Amino acid sequence: MGKIFVIGDIHGCLDKLKTMMNRLDLDGENDTLVFIGDYIDRGPDPKGVVDFILDLKTRLKHVVCLLGNHEQTFLNYYHHGTDAQLFYLNGGETTVESYGMVETPEGKKINVPEDHLEFFDSLLPYYETDDYIFVHAGIRPGVPMNKQNIEELTWIRYEFIRHTYDFGKIVIFGHTPLSEPMIEHNKIGIDTGAAYGGELTCVVLPDKEIIQV
Repeated sequence: MGKIFVIGDIHGCLDKLKTMMNRLDLDGENDTLVFIGDYIDRGPDPKGVVDFILDLKTRLKHVVCLLGNHEQTFLNYYHHGTDAQLFYLNGGETTVESYGMVETPEGKKINVPEDHLEFFDSLLPYYETDDYIFVHAGIRPGVPMNKQNIEELTWIRYEFIRHTYDFGKIVIFGHTPLSEPMIEHNKIGIDTGAAYGGELTCVVLPDKEIIQV
């Protein structure tokens, strides 16, 4: 088992992601790269971020991509026409601008390539190893992982962040922008507001090394 490199919320910040990948001493055969979710919205190039990650998945053996609340909202909007207001209020306009629009028999729709749709539909709600739980937003204390609600896995904040509960494994999460990474006995938070002018953060496990762009 190699190292685990976990990258926080990217939100369309392709330049920061490219710089980060250039800085990581990652063994493509043995190490695991985990993306914590929120690839789209807010930043300037959501489509470029997804293209870049899809390329990484062809070149690296172990890449894990988690579902963020922004992808969940996007999928609800794209597939079902729901959550439109929530999508746009949370920075969805940059995703629309990045992909463009196309006319369909049902009317105008975001012009998302098939491989991108497959990527969004394949995102995992969480990922576990022997020592860690990786999730976008957090988990409800006291609830087994197979009983966790997808809405809480992608949206929960302070009920999780402020809790000292022993989850049995260290929980690695994003979602809630922090001024600096949070490293506690039971959790590590790595969303440091890349789309708001903050840094893009990666934590390398098991050493808990922090790398920022």
